[in-house]
Amino acid sequence: MSRFAHACLIAILAGLPVRTAAAQSAPTTPAPAVITGITDNDLYGPDNRDRHYTNGLRFAWMSADGDLPRWARSLADDLPLLDPSAPHRIGWTLAQSMFTPQNKAASAPVLNDRPYAAWLYGGVKLQTERSDRLDTVELDVGMVGPAALGQQVQDDWHQLIGVSGANGWSHQIKNEPGLDLMLERLWRVPLTAGADDSGEPGVDLVPNAVASLGNVFTYGGGGITLRFGNDLQADFGPPRISPAVPGSDSFHPRQGFGWYVFAGAGGRAVVRNITLDGNTFSDSQSVRKRPLVADLHGGVALMYDNARLAYTLTARSKEFYGQNGYDYFGSLELSWAF
Repeated sequence: MSRFAHACLIAILAGLPVRTAAAQSAPTTPAPAVITGITDNDLYGPDNRDRHYTNGLRFAWMSADGDLPRWARSLADDLPLLDPSAPHRIGWTLAQSMFTPQNKAASAPVLNDRPYAAWLYGGVKLQTERSDRLDTVELDVGMVGPAALGQQVQDDWHQLIGVSGANGWSHQIKNEPGLDLMLERLWRVPLTAGADDSGEPGVDLVPNAVASLGNVFTYGGGGITLRFGNDLQADFGPPRISPAVPGSDSFHPRQGFGWYVFAGAGGRAVVRNITLDGNTFSDSQSVRKRPLVADLHGGVALMYDNARLAYTLTARSKEFYGQNGYDYFGSLELSWAF
């Protein structure tokens, strides 16, 4: 790891206060178990060019507060990022992310554009929540390359919607096991009286800090989200497929209708991105990545009783040298608490 990357990760982690006994209270209502589905696609945005980060799918289950096996509770108590006095949760994830070049008609390798790649993985996360802070440690394990089934998923989807398939998947990066450890901390900072649990419209800020270390993604960064609505205590923002500005799978249901709109920005210093750098242990197609990537995002979240529905539009800065313009994609998220 470069000195710069190491310094970024240390700075992020050093800035995350640990196990403080400050006046932080538990959430006003316990969080129930939640199932979540997320789909990312450039089709949901204003710039449907079907390129680069072109599709993402993620399914997740998060336990209710305190409902986790003994081994998970013991591990969470020993992890320095997580507060042992806060409610504990465990979550499981299954996800796939897919990447293609802009020119999908070419059957030969497109050497000056993003390689074909897919990342299929499962994850387990441990999480603690207080009224003003959410901490998460997540371990993702999976495969990149043909075993990640990117070609099959894209071909089937394109056939379903009547779009011609891509011709260059035979040049995708090769099979390689992936292992990433991800740390997240989100804060919730009320700016008006309505940002509390009163049910009245209010405004808050949700800063975040993130770090990932692994052979698929290694980066460190942070960002901030501004929210306005009448149910801001329900969550820390809708979840997204990483790498992205983080949110929370879990939420605290209210009776009746709740909503908020949001906008924000995030950035990350990128040390490793296998979908751009190519395989770690063998030769494969690659491009020269940019060391800094920024996201702008905005959207709306709607809640009714045990359901949450959210839409996020993301504008992502150039990720590699020679990239033609920024990327835009939308995210649709549906969660159900039970």
